[in-house]
Amino acid sequence: MCVALPGKIISIEDNIGQADFGGGVVAVNLGLVRAAVGDYVLVHAGCALEVLRPDLAADLLALFADAAAAAHA
Repeated sequence: MCVALPGKIISIEDNIGQADFGGGVVAVNLGLVRAAVGDYVLVHAGCALEVLRPDLAADLLALFADAAAAAHA
């Protein structure tokens, strides 16, 4: 099973963005999407696959937070 996670782009240089994943910042290849600083992107294996609508990003972040809370309960 593969999981793609939403991250918020905080900076971009060339085709590499720095994405914030709840406090952890990771370099992400943006070669497949047109993302801007402030956008949420869906990331798998270090590559952004899609720019997310803000409402969808919020829903996904809430879903992952609920799953993490359930795993630690």
